[in-house]
Amino acid sequence: MQHGVGNGGAAWGQPGPRPAAPPQPPIPPAQGWPGSPPPQSPHQPPHQHHQSQPVPAVPEATGHIPLPPAGPGTGGAVLAVLLIGPAGAGKTTVARHWASTRPVPTAHVSLDDVREWVCSGFADPQAGWNEHSEAQYRLARRTCGFAARNYLANGISCILDDAVFPDRPVVGLGGWKRHVGPTLLPVVLLPGLEIVLERNAARSGNRRLSDEEVARIHGRMAGWYGSGLPIIDNSHLDVEGTARALDEALARALAAPGGWPG
Repeated sequence: MQHGVGNGGAAWGQPGPRPAAPPQPPIPPAQGWPGSPPPQSPHQPPHQHHQSQPVPAVPEATGHIPLPPAGPGTGGAVLAVLLIGPAGAGKTTVARHWASTRPVPTAHVSLDDVREWVCSGFADPQAGWNEHSEAQYRLARRTCGFAARNYLANGISCILDDAVFPDRPVVGLGGWKRHVGPTLLPVVLLPGLEIVLERNAARSGNRRLSDEEVARIHGRMAGWYGSGLPIIDNSHLDVEGTARALDEALARALAAPGGWPG
């Protein structure tokens, strides 16, 4: 069987001269191909093209929550903060206010709140400090540390508050750094004794301590002077002013080349 090639040319296997193909007009380049000129509008004069406007870059989608622009002070930094102070210093109130007014996601974890998660079998230190109350404090600190690490791992700052004594570094500041991490930034709130007594008197329930206990705790807290940690005397500052002083102290720590001790 033979197959024809071209217009009546020689069969396959029978070589012969092929007629030259007639000249074809050049094929215009297709629109959109490299090297092709852009199409002209019917109302546009020849050889005149409008310059294309730059197309803004589309940000890459990452699935992360967009954060607001950084503000003054600590701005958008992700921080782990420990607010230290005696009962009545205003730690919990200031920590909550600072966390709620930052321009980026920030969590507040209160040691007393976590400690009071224990309902049946709660060991109240006011009934006597013993091995059970000590054990529940240790458990609450570990729980707070776990929560703080979880928040930080998800890009959320965290502030904790506790009455940490300078004469117990292993279970105090050192313990918190083991629970949260070495980048934990401690700040001390230490108003005058008369202010602490006044604020403690306004408390109720098991959070209100005796005047003798408040004075004893306040005296032990004085050991933080000379430690190198920032100490804020908020005797004459309201909550907003104290939170602002806290943010300024943290901003100075972030700007310092070697950070602060602790």
